[in-house]
Amino acid sequence: MDSDKPGKALMDCFLTTDRHQRIRMMMAGFASLVMLCCAAIMNLLAQAGLMRIDWTLWWTLATGTGFIATLVLIRSGCTRRLHDPALTQLQIRYALVCNAFAYFLLGPARGIALIVLSLILMFGVFGTSPRQMMVNIVFALLVFGLALMNVLARQEPGYVPELELAYAGMVLLLLAVSAFVSVRLHAIRQRLSRQKQDLTHALQRIHHLAEHDDLTGLVNRRRMAQLMETALQRTAPSLLLALLDIDHFKRINDTHGHAVGDQVLCAFARAVQGSLRSSDVVARWGGEEFVLMLRDTDSADAAQLLERVRNAVAALTVPAPGELIRLTVSIGWAAQSSGTTPAEAIENTLERADQALYHAKAQGRNQIVSYECASACHPRPADAAPGMQCFSASQPIPE
Repeated sequence: MDSDKPGKALMDCFLTTDRHQRIRMMMAGFASLVMLCCAAIMNLLAQAGLMRIDWTLWWTLATGTGFIATLVLIRSGCTRRLHDPALTQLQIRYALVCNAFAYFLLGPARGIALIVLSLILMFGVFGTSPRQMMVNIVFALLVFGLALMNVLARQEPGYVPELELAYAGMVLLLLAVSAFVSVRLHAIRQRLSRQKQDLTHALQRIHHLAEHDDLTGLVNRRRMAQLMETALQRTAPSLLLALLDIDHFKRINDTHGHAVGDQVLCAFARAVQGSLRSSDVVARWGGEEFVLMLRDTDSADAAQLLERVRNAVAALTVPAPGELIRLTVSIGWAAQSSGTTPAEAIENTLERADQALYHAKAQGRNQIVSYECASACHPRPADAAPGMQCFSASQPIPE
């Protein structure tokens, strides 16, 4: 492993450790390597006498300098703020200029320039938009047109009119095919991007449905159980659970129908949520029963908050055919109990809160009852909040 460190350090030094910069450097480095190979082939042909050695050396120097300068600019980071930080368009157009000069210099081996042109266009197809590709194609037509006219005017070695016409046709064919492929690839990329967005939205929707009640939008029982277990590990000493039950909800359903009952549930959920703090969580536990989890809350604060909830529900009116439905809620709550596991501790606390809820129902509904009361709350003091009743574990639950 230690032997890999010098190599990794060298790569980090050259490519940087920034992910985007590394990609830009790797792409620019690969393009430079391709042009370096082309320069080697050009010099090989010059040594074989197919083109002038001095012109080839100057061409190699100009080509190498341009691509090395590009690498230096990207590596320095000064291109980060540009619209094209990888200088892709500059590299493609500079390569087209160099290739057009190579076409002029290659003499009887000019057909090699067309192969290099196809490589340059391949980079353009995968790295540019259709609009940019069309600009590059027009630019390629211009520079290759100038190169072809120079070949015709100077009657360069290896000049054959029919062959030059064939080369011109191949250039046009390459550019046309590249334009077609670029448009098709762009359409495919757009379709894949839309499909990816649709899939992301679908997954988000599925995730939301898996954790939330479809009617009220509150978290569901499964998600609430997970949140309670997580909260128990963090704030067990000050975790309070409350069970909320809409009074006479069955009567509302039987009298007005389930559609009105659904409106009541939604209105109730909004009223409860509007009365809570950002740290509190309310869930639909089942039917008309809801669970409220209060974290980092002592009994006094819990009593005030639950009274605020009770008053908010009591102020609700839900329109129904021929009348306005007024709601009340019964609430039973308990502080977190100890258990052998988080699930057992939560189950025990919910059971005690359920007993308190039963007591609130038996006492006439529209009340808040705590299972665990301080001695000051039993018997009920005169200044206790309206609707607040207390009982201890030693008190029997009324039948």
